[in-house]
Amino acid sequence: MWEVDVTYRKELNSTFKRLFEKKAMLQKARPLPKIALVKMKEALGIEWTYNSNSIEGNSLSLRETQMVLQEGITIKGKSLREHFEAKNHETALDYLYTLVKSSYKLNGKDILKLHELVLRSIEDDYAGRLRNSGVRIAGANFVPPNAQKVSGLFDELVTFVNENPQQLNVIELAMVFHHKLVWIHPFFDGNGRTVRLAMNLILMKEGFPPAIILRNDRKKYYAALNAANNGNYAKLGLLMCQALERTLNIYIQALPDNDTNYTEISSLVEEEQLPYGQEYISLLARQGKIDAYKEGRNWLTTKEAIEDYINNRQRKR
Repeated sequence: MWEVDVTYRKELNSTFKRLFEKKAMLQKARPLPKIALVKMKEALGIEWTYNSNSIEGNSLSLRETQMVLQEGITIKGKSLREHFEAKNHETALDYLYTLVKSSYKLNGKDILKLHELVLRSIEDDYAGRLRNSGVRIAGANFVPPNAQKVSGLFDELVTFVNENPQQLNVIELAMVFHHKLVWIHPFFDGNGRTVRLAMNLILMKEGFPPAIILRNDRKKYYAALNAANNGNYAKLGLLMCQALERTLNIYIQALPDNDTNYTEISSLVEEEQLPYGQEYISLLARQGKIDAYKEGRNWLTTKEAIEDYINNRQRKR
């Protein structure tokens, strides 16, 4: 039941190659300056908390999330639950970082612990426990499995990740785990936040930074999960690769000898003599065909990335 149709590889292989090259670049540069790592972890933690909670409907802004987490401020007009969601996610992140080691092996107990921390003081009766009755998901194109099957499916998925029978690369493995755990929907509440934490545990133990799904991509994210329910992983794979490339680029740009200059596509088109216009380059970025990443609603890339795309096209002709 867990076997995956890997036809998406035709579209994503060049992107996978680029991401593993960037990871190798980071590993070669280690150890990174301690102060830079602390600042990066702090900033990404706030972003991760904000985006993951916002996807689930939390109305705290990025700045408000930062104020709650770093300054202990209560935001007027925001619910107590929303404040707990921010603090709980931060606590779950702290726990996740204690697990991140190359020797780590995924287990159900740690996923349940992440869920318990996500829902602490919000739904204490359900925190860290698998659901024991049926659920339906608004807007989804499937009905999650019967509650009696949840425990077995949950354990089977953890075994699938650890044994990796199809020899998927770690990005693919995290992607499949992400989708399948959402499909099992093992909890009454907190599934999305928990799966995005556990997915990143798989990536981070292999030396990648976290892949942070952005709130601006919420519709695209749900559409990609629905496509995966029908066996098509191309959209979810692309979205995850783009999220991962964004954080890889953030780390790479912090390296002392880095000279890569990512620029908003609109500015790049104005500054450089390029054979393509803004719309076409933005399309290449959205399709994952060039080295690019998203900040807010804007795509950033480099002149070198566009030149590499042109050269690759010419070689294929």
